[in-house]
This record gives sequence, C-alpha cells and structure tokens, in this order.
Amino acid sequence: MALDVIIIGSGIGGLTAGSLLARYGYKVLICESHNIPGGAAHSFTRQGFTFDSGPSFYAGISADNSSLNPLQQVLTVLGESLKTIPYDPLGEFHFPEGTFFAFQDNDRYCQEIEKITPQGAKEYRAFVTEMLGIYNCLKDIPTIELRSDWKILQVLFPKYGWNLLKSLPKLPLMSASVGKIREQTVTDAWVKRLIDLECFLLSGLKANGTIAPEIAFMLGERSRVGVEYPVGGSGAIVEALLRGLRRWGGELKLNAHVEQILVESGTAQGVKLRNGEILKAPIVISNATIWDTYSQLLQPEDLPPNYRQTSLATPTVESFMHLHLGIRAAGLEKLNGHHVVVHDQKKDISTPGNTCMISIPTVWDANLAPSGQHLIHAYTLEPYQGWQRNENYPQKKQAKAAPLYQALEKIIPDLRDRITLELIGSPLTHSRYLRRYQGTYGPAISAENGLFPSYKTPISGLYRVGDSTLPGIGVPAVAASGILCANSLVDPEQTQQMIAP
Repeated sequence: MALDVIIIGSGIGGLTAGSLLARYGYKVLICESHNIPGGAAHSFTRQGFTFDSGPSFYAGISADNSSLNPLQQVLTVLGESLKTIPYDPLGEFHFPEGTFFAFQDNDRYCQEIEKITPQGAKEYRAFVTEMLGIYNCLKDIPTIELRSDWKILQVLFPKYGWNLLKSLPKLPLMSASVGKIREQTVTDAWVKRLIDLECFLLSGLKANGTIAPEIAFMLGERSRVGVEYPVGGSGAIVEALLRGLRRWGGELKLNAHVEQILVESGTAQGVKLRNGEILKAPIVISNATIWDTYSQLLQPEDLPPNYRQTSLATPTVESFMHLHLGIRAAGLEKLNGHHVVVHDQKKDISTPGNTCMISIPTVWDANLAPSGQHLIHAYTLEPYQGWQRNENYPQKKQAKAAPLYQALEKIIPDLRDRITLELIGSPLTHSRYLRRYQGTYGPAISAENGLFPSYKTPISGLYRVGDSTLPGIGVPAVAASGILCANSLVDPEQTQQMIAP
C-alpha cells in the first residue's frame, strides 16, 4: 500500500492525529514499538487485573454531553463513543491539616475548603471566578476546528468573530500563568498550596508554571459536565481511537520499532524500522518526545545545530514511581476512587514521595479485577538519575515505594494484609515501556517562559504531536495537539465538511 502518512508511536497524540488524517482520506500507518498500543495511556493485564499505566482522571469523555474535551470531539467525528461511569466527589485530598472531599461542583468544593480555612475559601471562590471568565471565552470555540497555521483566521473570524470580540478583555490572561491570577486573588498560604497541587496534578508543574487556560478548562468542564471513568479503563479510550482509525482506513503496526526517520535534502522521506524494513511516506509525524525525536530518531546533521541544541536542552518533569496492587476488597465498600495524599506541609509538593496520587478504578468498574478484589494504581514523582538495574535494584524499588504505601495506609490501614498482587515500577520501567527519554512525564516548560513548541519542525514533511508540543501535558492537551497537527495539513474547508452534522 502506498502511504501518505507514517506516525511514530500510538500514544493519544499519535492516535488522534492518525485517526483524523484517515478521516480526511489519507493513507495512514501508525508504527508502535511495543505489542500494546496507547503509549502512556495503555492498559495492561496481570493475573486477571487490568491496570491503567498512566492517566486515570477524565472529564467530559461521554457522548451523552456537549463536552469541550478535545478527545471526545475527535471520537464524535470518527463516529465512535465510550461507555462511562459518572461519579462525584472527584476524590479526597489528604493534607496534614485535614482531609476534604473534592466535589465537581465548585460551590460544594469551596464549602469543603471552608472546613480548613474559611477566609481561604472566599479567596478560592474569587480565583475560580477569574478562571471561569477565561473558560467562558474559550468554550464557544470547539477545539476540533482549530489549527496551528495562519489559516486559523479563515476559521475564527467568519464563525467566531463575536466570541473573539467578547474575549478581548480576557486576552492578557490567555497566555498568563495560573500563578499570576492566583496572586491577584489569593493571600491564604494553604489555598495557594492547594492551587499549586491542582496545577501539579494536571500539568506536572505548579501554578507559576501552568498556563491559565489549562486550569480554566478543567474547572469549567468538571463543574459543567462532570467527571467519569471509561468502562474498561484507559485502554478503552485507546481502543475507541483505534476503531476510528481503522473505520476510516488507517492501520496500526505493533512491534514496529522505528529506528530512524529518513531525511534527504531537508525533507522527510519515511522511516527505517529496527528489523531493517524501509517504509516511505511524504509525511512523518512523531509522537515520541522532543528528546527522543531529535536525538534518537534523527541524525545530528538533519537539524540546524542551534535548533537541535536548544530543543534538546528543554527541561523535563521528573519521572515516577508506580505501585500497582491487587487487594482483597471485603469491608471496603465505601472507598472513593481517587485520592491525593500530601505527607509533609513543610516540603514542596513536587518533592519526590511527598505528593502521592492514588486511583482505585474498581470502585466504579468491578470487572477490572477478579471477583472480590480491588486494584490500585499509586504513583509519585521520582528522578531518573541514579537508577540502575543492578543487584540493589529490587531493594531500591521497595524503599522508594514506601511513601506510596504510607499514603495508601491513610486510606486503607490494613492494606498490607490485603495484598494479592504487587507490581512496582521505577523510572527505568517508565522509560522502557513508554519509550520516553529518562521516563519523563513531559517538558517542564513554564508558562512564564513561553508556550510549548508547535507541531512543525525545520524538516519539510516532519511534524510532531504529543505532550512535548502545544498545548502541553495531559490527555485533553495531547488530543488537542493531534487535532492541531492534522487540521493544519488540510484546508479549512475540509475540516468544516468533517464536522458538519
């Protein structure tokens, strides 16, 4: 088959771009290094437990609502949908100062904050009001119509001119950091820390590093359409995108490790697989990280030296420790599915081991585990440096998992007596199975230092998607990166035809 597009990696960004380009009529092949698609969003099975490898929190992915989530908008135009289970509260936040429920409704959320700091709750309301002002400017322009070239003007002004006019007063905030808006509305130290935590959970960066529209979107969507969990776990999202890819004629090739992007006279020609196979196409899209794309998949001479050096110097968010457990569920009927535990208020929330994220998706979907069992996915930041697979590796993994166990025992005191399956993943695991440079969560590009790089590269015909491109980290942002890339490769008229009812 003659190919139009080769995509390297089947993460959400690659699947989104690939399925949309197939929908546009391109002959698309996605090459995935592993035997499981999905990248950081893949699911895997051990002893009857179906674990999420990464993301576990979703809002607006059900076809039953008018979601602004870019992922749901992609599924809609592909003719696909997800079965979901709505829930509320979103989870529980466990601070040294107290525990509170995180409700999807912002008013109820603020009432919970009042239990810890009444004055802080008032200030948080003012912060939310400012953020929702940004959300209200964004919500009338669907992400599925957007693109990253000058032809965006042909999309925005004819259809959304009035919306843009209304947005002018908020325009300075669109590129501002969350921290800047927080400083204008919040003085309470505990609430400042809470906002840092909310940003950290979404982007891997605290408030000063997170761009305001990202949090505005989260606050607006969780209160407007609510949160839900996909039946079957995160792997169900991957399968829905794959169904869409195949429905429109695209293909996925597993166990197809791309060793090199082929470039000739500054133009992408295709890829070379590890097995020596050459695949040709005039368009190549990398869903690998910026570091892996520019240092592993390309030759140094393929890129301008200064551009390559600057790109590879992009700072990284740390990697993770992961703890996947199967436990006996008897007596745990009142569990919430999400928890965040902060151990020490004197330590920064981004200190490895201090902030622990916990997901127990069998609270909603019991079929993810054997009968009478719960599964748990807990994770915390952990630097890649210093990790080696040597004789001390098993002991080091156990030691670094200790904060995760301590966090879980705040929720399930007799946890260790319930364990039926234990899997501990280190940054080396993260790097190996996700093919990610140093197992990183993504670029640590602060909102105060500018936007993430665009989908374009200096090489003609070579483009990038994923969490090291605009808009950034997180499932909605990564799906949006695929939209921006795919739409920019076609005429605006083709996009309008695609989204027409």
